[in-house]
Amino acid sequence: MIGLYEKLLFYQLIATACLAAMSSIKLRSQPLADSTEIRVLISHPMENGRNRDAVSGELIPAHFIEQLTIQLNEVTVIDVDMAGSIAKNPFFSFRLKGVVKGDKIRAVWIDNQQLSDSAELVINE
Repeated sequence: MIGLYEKLLFYQLIATACLAAMSSIKLRSQPLADSTEIRVLISHPMENGRNRDAVSGELIPAHFIEQLTIQLNEVTVIDVDMAGSIAKNPFFSFRLKGVVKGDKIRAVWIDNQQLSDSAELVINE
């Protein structure tokens, strides 16, 4: 019988392969009167390591984003250290001043299993 940990490793392998083809990050921008609102939605399980599997009762291993970095034209403007107490599929929204058409916003995350992803958005408005 395959244990919970082996199943999680298998699903993680599949998820990693899928992420290679498609980003787990959705970036959107909205121009405002004096700034630009940037919205970031990340598809991630954000397991804290304290939850139990409903069937087996075993602890689900921790799997959460540790670091989120937001760059504007390759300059870091936001650097967030996170932990396991953030909800699944976290959403962030923030405002930047001085953003103009053609600027590049880049979001990068790294989790506690050393998986990572990034996405880039070119401001068109």
